Amino acid sequence: MVSAVFHSPAGAQTVPVSAPAKATPPASSKAAISAAEHQRARQWHAFWMAVLPPLMGLGLLIGLWALVSITTKGSIPSPYETGVQAIEIFSDPFYRKGPNDQGVGWNVLMSLERVAVGFGLAALVGIPAGFVIGRFTFLSRMCNPLISLLRPVSPLAWLPIGLLVFKGANPAAIWTIFICSIWPMVINTAVGVQRVPQDYLNVARVLNLSEWKIATTILFPAVLPYMLTGVRLAVGTAWLVIVAAEMLTGGVGIGFWVWDEWNNLNVKNIIIAIFVIGLVGLILEYALIRIATAFTFEEVKS
Repeated sequence: MVSAVFHSPAGAQTVPVSAPAKATPPASSKAAISAAEHQRARQWHAFWMAVLPPLMGLGLLIGLWALVSITTKGSIPSPYETGVQAIEIFSDPFYRKGPNDQGVGWNVLMSLERVAVGFGLAALVGIPAGFVIGRFTFLSRMCNPLISLLRPVSPLAWLPIGLLVFKGANPAAIWTIFICSIWPMVINTAVGVQRVPQDYLNVARVLNLSEWKIATTILFPAVLPYMLTGVRLAVGTAWLVIVAAEMLTGGVGIGFWVWDEWNNLNVKNIIIAIFVIGLVGLILEYALIRIATAFTFEEVKS
């Protein structure tokens, strides 16, 4: 403690005055500051753990790609050469210079259109069929051998049948998407219906509910997560198949674009197309996962 002495006139007493001591923050403030710093450190750690591993994986891919390019003496274009070509392609992705010379944007949109039509038709048929097969034991036993027989068939094996029946490349490609997309939706929907607790159906029977009421008020909410899983698997399969189908049928589409660039020996464009196909598939997968997560009901633990 520092004291100051003031001299008063003669005969007066001297009074020591203490200087104010420096204020110290209370213990609760120190704890709050420490907790905030700890929370901030945890947030930074979570951020880097979310960002750094994907960046390292991407760097590893580019490094291996560059190594392969050097090893093959330029037969495989380097990442830099492909990047320059990608900038040129995506500077005008929607150009039109004829029916067989269109930008990558039009090719992707045409492929997505075929996937949407084929997948939509598969959903209109597969989801109700899955409900009926899962609901009635007789139909389940009748259809299971057919599904087990037809589901493992390669989707491209159905393409000649589509060409024979529909007499056109575009409807044949849509038919191929339809036949490969229907099985995941049928199977997952039927499994979801069969896993609905029997107690729910017993209550519906006691209340004398109609089959439509049972399907809309009991089965549909319980089956929705299974159904969305089937939808996600079907879309992924459809996007894989359309590329191969378009390689065989021709026309406008990302698969035809890949095959056309191979005929022109333009390997850089083929690599760009591979990344475009992967990116579009990733976006579709992410969007459907988000939708499925939003409609997934988890049990609340007491």
